[in-house]
Amino acid sequence: MISKLSEIHENTQIADEVSIDPFTVIHENVQIGKGTWIGSNVTIYPGTKIGENCKIFPGSVISGVPQDLKFQGEESTVEIGNNTTIRECVTISRGTIDKRVTKIGSNCLLMAYVHIAHDCSVGDNVIIANAVQVAGHVSIDDWAIIGGSSAIHQFVKVGMHSMISGGSLVRKDVPPFTKAAREPLSYAGVNSLGLRRRGFSSESISHIQEVYRYLFLNSLNNSRALEEIEVNLPATKERDEIVNFIRSSERGVMKGYIN
Repeated sequence: MISKLSEIHENTQIADEVSIDPFTVIHENVQIGKGTWIGSNVTIYPGTKIGENCKIFPGSVISGVPQDLKFQGEESTVEIGNNTTIRECVTISRGTIDKRVTKIGSNCLLMAYVHIAHDCSVGDNVIIANAVQVAGHVSIDDWAIIGGSSAIHQFVKVGMHSMISGGSLVRKDVPPFTKAAREPLSYAGVNSLGLRRRGFSSESISHIQEVYRYLFLNSLNNSRALEEIEVNLPATKERDEIVNFIRSSERGVMKGYIN
């Protein structure tokens, strides 16, 4: 059901079984997938592509102009996958000339008052809790969980299956499979509970823990630790994911263990 009290541009592409509540405004060049529900007082600006079976709660603003003084009105988009829930008053800015797109994956949950800035990339099955503020050009990989009221610095990368404690200031990259906590943000162990819930074997989790012993617990710099890991530990998908993440980090990774 599409309310007659909503304002929808004639150039909007709306699939079957879409529901739009009153007082929502949808601009031109917007695509909305089958089965999606959009609540009241939502504003969706040009260049938005929303997948199937999404839920967008009241007060959200999608594909707003980036809060970037370098933005010159270039054509850009926001793309949202399937089965993603966007709670009250979430704001998602469209891309700039850098990537021209801000992406949110499938099966994600963005809780109330989250802000996702321009040119960010959020993977699948990501949970971002209330009032998290994500600056521009941030990359958050699949299955990551970001605790409420955290702030993520621009260009930071958050690895897959990682978990960041609520209220964190994330200034450095957070490697995959880890828990991050304390101030300054530092390694707080492997996210073993989350990995078990997602079907990782005890053997795989132990192997990941051994990798991080070299990186964070053996007083080695990152270059030397990576060399030791590749020589002494068997190659696995998880080991290589960690090694490649550390090697490709441009901001540097969070601190090691602090007593």
